[in-house]
Amino acid sequence: MNNAKLLVVDDDRTLLSSVVMILEEEGYEVSSASNGKEALEVLKRDGHDVVVTDIKMPGMSGLELIEAIKSTGIETPVILMTAFVEIKTTIEAIRKNAFDFIIKPYDPDDLILTVEKAVRFNHLVKMEKDYKCRLEATVEQRTRELNNALIMVKDLNNELLMRLTAAAECRDTDTGSHLTRIGLYCKRLSDVLGMSADFIDDIVFAGTLHDIGKIGVADGILLKPGALTKDEFDVMKGHTTIGSGMLKGSSNARIMMAETIAMRHHERWDGSGYPDGLRGEQTPLPARIVIICDQYDALMMKRPYKPPLGHDRTYEIITIGDGRTIPKHFDPAILEAFKNVATDFAEIFRSCQD
Repeated sequence: MNNAKLLVVDDDRTLLSSVVMILEEEGYEVSSASNGKEALEVLKRDGHDVVVTDIKMPGMSGLELIEAIKSTGIETPVILMTAFVEIKTTIEAIRKNAFDFIIKPYDPDDLILTVEKAVRFNHLVKMEKDYKCRLEATVEQRTRELNNALIMVKDLNNELLMRLTAAAECRDTDTGSHLTRIGLYCKRLSDVLGMSADFIDDIVFAGTLHDIGKIGVADGILLKPGALTKDEFDVMKGHTTIGSGMLKGSSNARIMMAETIAMRHHERWDGSGYPDGLRGEQTPLPARIVIICDQYDALMMKRPYKPPLGHDRTYEIITIGDGRTIPKHFDPAILEAFKNVATDFAEIFRSCQD
């Protein structure tokens, strides 16, 4: 510890020289100052481990020096030297966090012992701060590594699910961009509906998994160019429960939403949908959003059983109806929101093609 740097402050040059000499003989590197202002400049310019200062000096007292030192953010312990110990002064020194007192005339051994304690204290404080900094840096690095790993896992899971969904979806569509468009439709519609950012992020992902159950439907039914028989349509309707079964049981919020959408995206507001004929708000909100997005894109696309329709005709069918599709199939609030962003849907369809 004796290689520590000390600063001694006293306006009495004789006492100042005496303290400096004693401490230098102990192996300390000692600087000196004759007043508080000078001491403060020395501390700002060059760090020290301990300050030993007279309590009464012209211009700036030792107590005022402690306060000035702390105001600069320097945490060097300060030892006060005084010829008189008064209760009021002692209390004030404690309040200002003085490290210790040395009574004049001082015993050199007491001076050395007090300085040694202050040096050790400062060393321990620095060790603690260094440990905390290293600990914080380690925690930050580990947190960053964990976050990166979680992002990689999340991206991998998303990619695997998207590839699986694309494998199912592309069996009966001419474009894999259908999935991208569904996500963008859901995002735009959810935004207009005032949904939270988390909800929007979740539905953009979950909405693309709405038809994942089609992977379990035979090609002869899925790709049939003409109308399905009742039995064939019953099999086709099973893609909702197949998709739900594939996604069920997850604790992940996005997968849970995707499971709901897969199961309920063909339920209708008027209760005429499937698989359970739910009415109104019995169908969860994410599925009520996806149904209108999916219906728009299905009408716009070429499918094995139909030619593509233009935006104007698609808009007319959704908002007015054509007998097969009627406005009562959709949540009125979501249908109104669709009307407000229909031109955005048209632009999404135009720009997102293979």
